[in-house]
Amino acid sequence: MKKTFREYHILRALNAYDFHNAPLDVHLSKYFRENRAIGSKDRKEIGEAIYAMIRWLALIDHFCEEQRDWESRYHAYRKLSIKKCLTNSSIPPHIRVSCPKILFTPLRSHFGEEKALELCQVNNTRAPTTIRVNVLKTNRQTLLSSWKDSFSATPTKHSVWGVQFEDRHNFSTFESFKQGHFEVQDEASQLIANLVEAKPGDQVLDYCAGAGGKTLAFAHKLQGRGQIYLHDIRALPLTKAKRRLKRAGIENAQILQSHSSNLENLKGKMDWILLDVPCSGSGTLRRNPDLKWKFTPELLKRLIAEQRKIFTEALPFLGPKGKIVYATCSILPEENEEQCSHFQETYGFDLCGKPFRSLPTEGGMDGFYGVTLTRSS
Repeated sequence: MKKTFREYHILRALNAYDFHNAPLDVHLSKYFRENRAIGSKDRKEIGEAIYAMIRWLALIDHFCEEQRDWESRYHAYRKLSIKKCLTNSSIPPHIRVSCPKILFTPLRSHFGEEKALELCQVNNTRAPTTIRVNVLKTNRQTLLSSWKDSFSATPTKHSVWGVQFEDRHNFSTFESFKQGHFEVQDEASQLIANLVEAKPGDQVLDYCAGAGGKTLAFAHKLQGRGQIYLHDIRALPLTKAKRRLKRAGIENAQILQSHSSNLENLKGKMDWILLDVPCSGSGTLRRNPDLKWKFTPELLKRLIAEQRKIFTEALPFLGPKGKIVYATCSILPEENEEQCSHFQETYGFDLCGKPFRSLPTEGGMDGFYGVTLTRSS
């Protein structure tokens, strides 16, 4: 059967995809850059079809029998009635919601089968499009008013800086984005950043800063006084962070790579340390459906060890009365509550306030965990 233009590129992009190499979003961005003839409407449809196939891969494979190449999977996907499958008791529960058994088992153990099925089903829906207003340059009402005739956008329920869009948009083309008036950021991620209750004059270390998303969200609290240090072992995300900080108008921030000699001078001086640690990403599977097919118990063990190593590395930078915010985009207790207990018992820390927890909800926030810790008095 002759393939349409979109079908050709769906299959070509999937055949070129390696689960163990680049993340799905990075792979697709590269594919579209290399195939400039694909217009914006086609890119959208091709991307959505590929994401849907990755989300529903276990269910698709259930009907593919022995032949599991991407073309066979695509034909099975086209025939699939997901609504009927969700209520078909002859299909194993984890396959009905397209979750690998190796991940579904701990989810069921922690949350019970009904909640685990609900979470897995939410992970098969499209994540909402949420932005965070940069209050250094504007406010939420001003942006909402400027968009009211062009876009369907509403204030987020929990974050005072958030706006949720009904549809996806290429925000990089917005003049207000170019001027640094907002950044794309999930509502739960905004609330995690808000745990850093820094005040003017404070010294803050964002130890796993990546591209600086959390720093961008809390920097306004310092009112330009004090200093924020962004550290990461990866150079490329820090390069992106530098551009984003400039666009946002944040001038009291410094980029520090892991080999920087300036790091030594910061020891014992930080009022706040943010540890947004590498994790399983189990709270963000709507956005990163490829992660669930990469999950293994061995990976979880490595991540737990890495999270503890990062905490230990960051600890010398904490000042006498300083606080650490430990955060993940995971919903697994092994990376969250159990790690918090480990830090308390091993290093003599106390909780400050209540931990932040969110679970993925349809049309709502991603799954995040955050806790503030301080040394026991």
